[in-house]
Amino acid sequence: MELLDLADWRERVATMYLSDLDLTGYRAARDELFATHPQSPILDRAAFTGLRYYPPAPSYVAECDVRPAPEGEPLEIDTGGEDGVISYRRLGIAATPWGDLTLFWIAAYGGGVFLPFRDTTAPKETYGAGRYLADTVKGTFGRGLTLLGTDRVRLDFNYAYNPSCVYNDRWACPLAPPENRLTVPIEAGEKNYR
Repeated sequence: MELLDLADWRERVATMYLSDLDLTGYRAARDELFATHPQSPILDRAAFTGLRYYPPAPSYVAECDVRPAPEGEPLEIDTGGEDGVISYRRLGIAATPWGDLTLFWIAAYGGGVFLPFRDTTAPKETYGAGRYLADTVKGTFGRGLTLLGTDRVRLDFNYAYNPSCVYNDRWACPLAPPENRLTVPIEAGEKNYR
């Protein structure tokens, strides 16, 4: 029943993202899910005491214009796992106060918005290959990235999170491409796990 467990995990993640919990409640719910769910990427759930986060930082929330992305080759990332090579189309470029970030569309069945990034807190304070702000295929709607129409988004880096491969080698994760590497620190969201 592993696939039904995975479906349940994704439903719970989406429900958590779409809930009316504040940031503190959301983080507590996320820790609870990671500590108890059979699909949790945490290997030793009995010893798990919670994820590490920066304190809430309103200064890392911004509404940003999104301009069209230039035509170009799709971004292709080999996951190294059963998903194989995943193709991403550039959806648009968000002009953030910290630098431009490309929003990607996952070019697969169902699609979805994907926003990976890396900043200068990596690798000392945050995962070296970067974090995610949104991966709607996984149900991360409306917290890190909120659509405000067709040409504006609200980004809240307090919801930045590590990809699952940080916790467990069984997961293979697409990482932040060079165009989404910020040259400033983003001291918000999830920190290194270990």
